Amino acid sequence: MNLYIYHANQCDPKRCTALKMGKLGYAKIIKNTYKLPRNSLLLNPYAETTVSVEDRDIIKKYGIMALDCSWKQAEKVFSITNAKNQRSLPLLIAGNPVNYGKPCKLTTLEAFIATLYIANYKNDALSLLDGFKWADTFIDLNEELLEKYRGRSSAEIIEIQNKYIEDNSKRYKKNKR
Repeated sequence: MNLYIYHANQCDPKRCTALKMGKLGYAKIIKNTYKLPRNSLLLNPYAETTVSVEDRDIIKKYGIMALDCSWKQAEKVFSITNAKNQRSLPLLIAGNPVNYGKPCKLTTLEAFIATLYIANYKNDALSLLDGFKWADTFIDLNEELLEKYRGRSSAEIIEIQNKYIEDNSKRYKKNKR
């Protein structure tokens, strides 16, 4: 699986999962935006379409690209690309030490794991866990959702996500009383 990361040098290099993925040989680090593979699947939290099993051919043929930047600069960084296959991720909970428990605040590693898992490349997703002490936590926190999302179309994933949010908001309101 070809995994590409544009690294914007906006994070702590000691905690950066993108740089570590590059060192472990899991992904190719790219520092020049002109060298980004335009046909790959770009993980973009602002994209209107969610990643799904429908993206398997794009992933297999062109790979997955992530833009690694500070969450504070994300909107600006994502606006510089013109990649045609942009996808967001559905609701998932961060398992990383920096944003643990926060919805949708995933590291680059977590985003790649989720994308591969959802697109039904589960074994490839799980192979990325090696080398990251906390990565199993991401799977543990999200296993139920990842299994529900896996192998589904984009429309089905949105339905599953919305039902999950609705069910959990009812549970939250009930427990709050």
